[in-house]
Amino acid sequence: MTKPILAPRVLLLPGWQNSGPAHWQSRWEALYGDERVLQADWEWPRRGDWMARLDEVLLADPRPAVLAAHSLGCQLAAAWAAHSKHAARVKAALLVAPPDTERDDMPPQLHNWRPIVRKPLPFPAVALVSSDDPFCSLPRAMQMAADWGVACLALGPLGHLNGDSGLGDWPEGRTVLQQLMADPDEADDDKAVTGPG
Repeated sequence: MTKPILAPRVLLLPGWQNSGPAHWQSRWEALYGDERVLQADWEWPRRGDWMARLDEVLLADPRPAVLAAHSLGCQLAAAWAAHSKHAARVKAALLVAPPDTERDDMPPQLHNWRPIVRKPLPFPAVALVSSDDPFCSLPRAMQMAADWGVACLALGPLGHLNGDSGLGDWPEGRTVLQQLMADPDEADDDKAVTGPG
């Protein structure tokens, strides 16, 4: 007797200080029932603690997961995937606005996230980046995506792609996520999302 195929759940990986009510992650949580991975300390995030927490959440449910990460959540996904024995539980990942935690002007709370883990991800993923992200230059974001072995889509000048970016429910981002969930290998550059600019 074969096991039933379980539909994947969407796990939201917020960044430093969590995502506020205007953030697309919070709106997706309310609209679609996506599950936020809650961390014990949002102010002084410890990479190892956040990785262990992601393991806990994944092991608590037999369904495969698709990660929808923002900012430091992208660094979490990369670091976790490089070390966890449970990476096969993740079907795909949406990586939005990965920050450059190796920059000299990064807050001291984020120094624990150096060096950036740059191993290729063991699951399909797409990075969505902004051309004027205050926490990562476009060339650095594109290099991270290349190191992770994922497609990188530049959306134009949209800041940090957060609650201040005016994205609302961000249907464009949800479309990319749905493409990943339907067929991860098909969500690549030929289905680019465009933004203003």
